[in-house]
Amino acid sequence: MGFFMGFFLGAALGVGLIVCFARFQNNRSKVRIDLAKSITAFARMTVQDSRKLLPPEAYPSWLNWLNHHLEKIWPYVDEAASELIRTSVEPVLEQYRPSILAALKFSKLTLGTVAPSFTGVSLLDGDPGEIIMELEMQWDGNPNIVLDIKTLVGVGLPIQVKNIGFTGVFRLIFKPLVAELPCFGAVCYSLRHKKNLDFTLKVVGGDISAIPGVSDAIEGTIRDAIEDSITWPVRNIVPILPGDYSDLELKPVGVLQVKLIEAKELTNKDLIGKSDPFVELFIRPLRDRTKTSKVIDNCLNPIWNEHFEFIVEDISTQHLTIRVYDDEGIQAAEFIGCARIDLKLLEPGKVKDVWLKLVKDLEIQRDTKNRGHVHLELLFCPFGMDSVFMKGFKPDYALTTLEKALRPEAANFSQAISEKKGDILFRGVLSVTVISAEDVPVTDLMGKSDPFVVLIMKKSGKKNKTRVLNNTLNPVWNQTFDFVVEDGLHDLLILEVWDHDTFGKDKIGRCIMTLTRVILEGEFKDTFTLDGAKSGRLTFHLKWTPQPIIRD
Repeated sequence: MGFFMGFFLGAALGVGLIVCFARFQNNRSKVRIDLAKSITAFARMTVQDSRKLLPPEAYPSWLNWLNHHLEKIWPYVDEAASELIRTSVEPVLEQYRPSILAALKFSKLTLGTVAPSFTGVSLLDGDPGEIIMELEMQWDGNPNIVLDIKTLVGVGLPIQVKNIGFTGVFRLIFKPLVAELPCFGAVCYSLRHKKNLDFTLKVVGGDISAIPGVSDAIEGTIRDAIEDSITWPVRNIVPILPGDYSDLELKPVGVLQVKLIEAKELTNKDLIGKSDPFVELFIRPLRDRTKTSKVIDNCLNPIWNEHFEFIVEDISTQHLTIRVYDDEGIQAAEFIGCARIDLKLLEPGKVKDVWLKLVKDLEIQRDTKNRGHVHLELLFCPFGMDSVFMKGFKPDYALTTLEKALRPEAANFSQAISEKKGDILFRGVLSVTVISAEDVPVTDLMGKSDPFVVLIMKKSGKKNKTRVLNNTLNPVWNQTFDFVVEDGLHDLLILEVWDHDTFGKDKIGRCIMTLTRVILEGEFKDTFTLDGAKSGRLTFHLKWTPQPIIRD
């Protein structure tokens, strides 16, 4: 009996020890995992995160040391930096100089007596051969900066830039890491994030507001120059050790295809008649990279149907900016509104159709006024996807079977595409099946409508229309129409929904479609909201039968 009692007590004690050990190991493992997660989270902290979590006194003492010594050497930095800015920034300003100015140069340039201060620091993960540091800088300076400008009519104006306030995050990349001092070959610097930039302009001895358009033009020039010349992804390289650092320079990664389709409900800037809108589009606001649309006279709901291409250097951080103006003839154009879309929202090789709301200022979102909307179609094509539109040649004209389909011409077709890329015509037959509509607005006294659809090809003006369906707000047509299209990439399909009456007809709303998506996908079915109507959606099916040709 004692033997069995001892056996059971020993077994119970052993099991208890095992359970305790296992629980200890589990708790220890959990603590290690939580610690690893915490370390990972701290490693990913940005300057902004650290400023939210830590009081100023908790920052590294060497940051205070850096600011202290920067104040001491600032007079010498000011002298060297002022000359560097003068020689390097003047050519940049010239690139961004607006057309209403004939010349733009510095007559005085000193950075003043107030040194900038560093308010935060963080280290980021990078490649094994580099170190990435971000420094948050704040500067409320008292510089003495005077710009000598000359207008196209020959008037010279000395413009003083005053009351500068700046807060931003600079990124420094030390690369490549080497064995000799200072242990890196070059430094790349860039303004990673501009939180705030305020300044005022004043004519020396006069009022700049007395000259219409000049103040806005100069302010826009300064902001555009900063936006494009030092803002990420632009990387300015300072060689430290002799070597070739061309691999650190900004390089294109793809092309953004933009179709400016239309705008609606634009603000009217004219006292007599309506605005004459046109659009400027850019990714980088360099003069030779900014695209301008044609002017649509006397119209607040213009249809442009224009196509533009832009070089993309960094899809993760760059954006497309749209500015809409009212053309004033020989006078400076009047600003209507602007919009912006981040390129990171685009899926490579896939069409994105967007309506963007126009605002007064992209940085300060306090504008509640309705300035209108602009309709764009966007397609990002990374290099290596240049032939993305060849997917439209299917089934018999798919890129992989193109040589078989063309037979005798196959040997020279690839070379023809590369040599005449811009002249490829996407000719084909567009089959449009108008399926149905739902929730059509009431237009009759009896609470119904008599809807029908008019189909229009924008470039050729060819039209078709469905039958009229009486007394319904949810019509079903299921009618198919074919259009021969000569240039599919530059045409538009317009579907207008009308209400038929005995004594006439009333337009209810419309949908405007490019043919890019159907060329890429071959066919698709989708439902679209009726633009210009209080309610309503239109469902239709598109199919593309290609007949590829190349211009001589």
